[in-house]
Amino acid sequence: MNKKLLAALAVIPLVALLAGCSGGSADGAAASGSDKTVKIGVVGASDPYWDVYTKAAAAEGISVEIVDFAVFEQPNPALSAGELDLNQFQHIVYLADYNVASKSDLVPIGATAIYPLGLYSTTYDKVSEIKKGDTIAVPNDASNLARALLVLQSAKLVTLKDGGTIFSTLDDIDTGKSKVTVTALEASLTATSLPDVAGAIINNDFVEKAGLKFSDALAQDDPADPNALPYVNIFAARAEDKDNATYQKLVSIYQTTKAVQDGVLAVSGGSAELVQTPVADLVSSLAKVEKDTAAHK
Repeated sequence: MNKKLLAALAVIPLVALLAGCSGGSADGAAASGSDKTVKIGVVGASDPYWDVYTKAAAAEGISVEIVDFAVFEQPNPALSAGELDLNQFQHIVYLADYNVASKSDLVPIGATAIYPLGLYSTTYDKVSEIKKGDTIAVPNDASNLARALLVLQSAKLVTLKDGGTIFSTLDDIDTGKSKVTVTALEASLTATSLPDVAGAIINNDFVEKAGLKFSDALAQDDPADPNALPYVNIFAARAEDKDNATYQKLVSIYQTTKAVQDGVLAVSGGSAELVQTPVADLVSSLAKVEKDTAAHK
């Protein structure tokens, strides 16, 4: 992910409570409901809609604490360790990569949105103005790196060997056929690198923080593409909590509260594609991407 991509999301801030806080069963958590504060890890807790969301949850008798993380790498380990009850920052590809690498079994329990991943520049106004040999920065986490390279390929700035996949890396760039060189940086740094590079692929979470507008994107992927399912952003839980009634209610509150949905759209500059993808489809997509990821490693 993004803010809010295909991730992706991307897409990730992260930290606090211990295992005793996480309700391991649907009955346990649902019964405790208002007695327990549900901790949700996000990247970008300062976004106004999270305050709207916590108030909407409180109106339904559920106490929510939004736990902020600065980088995408932290919320999943925090969830696995029981320091969080849920997280909401990533797309399916990112979760699959984490599960395979860490031998974890985090699962999606609800969809939020697909966020297109865009190419931005403070030097050029059009892709066609980018010069041969210029440098473009991309996020260095595996899932967003591959997605970023596919965006650059669609913009005819790079050519990927064998057409590119969700597993493409810098090594898959055909340098002889590519117009630009590509450097990979931690996702939060791609925006701040703009003074030093011709352009950067920037996750939605960091676009406005860098003083940019979503409409400034020179190129981006298409969130409406059916092949974009692996880049749907999700609420994730531990496997034992997948049927937790309280957590499912929190997903519903996010998906159906108009003020929350309006807030998501506002923060994304209208770029987010709000979705309510069936959980079964999310789980199926995760299983496929995990299988492909494991085979690729």
